[in-house]
Amino acid sequence: MTPLLHAEGVALPGRLRPTDFVVEAPALVCLVGPNGSGKTSLLHALARIGAPAGSVRIGGEDPEALGPDARKRLLAYLPASRDIAWPLAARDVIALGLPAGMAPDEGVAALEVEAFADRRVDRLSTGERSRVLLARALAPAPRLLLLDEPAANLDPAWQLRLMALLRRLVETRGIGVVAAMHDLDLAARFADRLLMMEGGRIAADGPPAALLDGPQLREVFGIRRGAAGWELA
Repeated sequence: MTPLLHAEGVALPGRLRPTDFVVEAPALVCLVGPNGSGKTSLLHALARIGAPAGSVRIGGEDPEALGPDARKRLLAYLPASRDIAWPLAARDVIALGLPAGMAPDEGVAALEVEAFADRRVDRLSTGERSRVLLARALAPAPRLLLLDEPAANLDPAWQLRLMALLRRLVETRGIGVVAAMHDLDLAARFADRLLMMEGGRIAADGPPAALLDGPQLREVFGIRRGAAGWELA
């Protein structure tokens, strides 16, 4: 059976070493690692940003060979930056993620952006902009979501609501989500699988409990789980 995502030899000079990576859907995969470990670089390589080496197939298709509308239905990428300088209404920003003639997927309603959909996105709070950009990624109901810090800038309730939404989409629609995360507790709670990044490579790959309670955590992060939570190793 063809995996949803098959990356072979993807690399970015000075940022990401040649990497093979396969995702069998349905799955929520979290990339974790220290700053500069290669999480964003791996997402860039998978989204074909920055002229990466190697090959990527999503559902057996080369995303670079597809037209814009077909690509939007296959793949969505959310960058880490939430800065938007365009004086556009939030609903128009969301519409930019849609193939021609398509209405936003019903999953967008869970982000509750309708309350500020007519406001200029450059005048929204950072958390509201985050929800708009997440809605833009979800709008065409793509088969694969590549998300860089999706819970960043959201308040605690919205962090939980977002991760629960991603978990639900994975389970009900059989999609794949690959998300870079700094919050190890959120990753442990919602992910099927963790990839621990270090020095531009995948240092460990496995179930959250095995990695976060194993020796890799101390080796990569320099922390351990203590009685009161995470502590320096």
